Amino acid sequence: MGSACIKVTKYFLFLFNLLFFILGAVILGFGVWILVDKSSFISVLQTSDSSLKVGAYVFISVGAVTMLMCFLGCIGAVKEVRCLLGLYFALLLLILIAQVVAGTLFYFKMGKVKQEMGNAVISLIRDYNSSRVDSLQDTWDYVQAQVGCCGWVNFYNWTENAELMDRTNTTYPCSCEDKRQEKDRPKKGFCEAPSNATLPGNNPEYWPVYKEGCMKRVQEWLQENLGIILGVCLGVAVIEVLGMLLSICLCRHIHSEDYSKVPKY
Repeated sequence: MGSACIKVTKYFLFLFNLLFFILGAVILGFGVWILVDKSSFISVLQTSDSSLKVGAYVFISVGAVTMLMCFLGCIGAVKEVRCLLGLYFALLLLILIAQVVAGTLFYFKMGKVKQEMGNAVISLIRDYNSSRVDSLQDTWDYVQAQVGCCGWVNFYNWTENAELMDRTNTTYPCSCEDKRQEKDRPKKGFCEAPSNATLPGNNPEYWPVYKEGCMKRVQEWLQENLGIILGVCLGVAVIEVLGMLLSICLCRHIHSEDYSKVPKY
């Protein structure tokens, strides 16, 4: 009966480690995505808060260590190596504590991240230059065009751009254009309204753009992704606790079995 239980425990521990290895790869991939993504809100967040890059490196480190740890746990379970199981338990406990601390800090810092991101976007709009090649400007153009918004709070944020407001004709940000039907129409820089040459000055009331700002959409995006992150972390934590329980049970069983096999005289 004891032999059957230990076999079931070994198989379950191996299965949990395999699943945990996949989740570790997901965590590592999420950290890499934060660093390399240049076509979403992440690139704007990187400019508003440098701690995001630090968090990305933490995700990469935790993912890599998790994958290595799962490899050790599989060997320890299959070969019944007690020291590897003990090391596996200790590393699992450290990672669980690190994840709880990181998740708590990230949750309570969300308000600050939103505020700093708003300041970064407004500064970006104010300094936007249509003749300058800038990957961050291209990213914001992409965000406005894809999400269907203009400015941060609303489209009036673009009135803080000196280059745009110095135009004599009705000119607006191309990426903000509402009801776009011409596929070859540029989505970067500034566009002139073709039928408004007689209007005096560049009045934002005549801009054919989205009226809603991107702040609400960005916050919704952050909340959706935060839910995904928290869900993944919760799933990982459950598997970590189960892995710890199985590893300590298997470790104790191996110890008792080895002790019983000592010859008595």
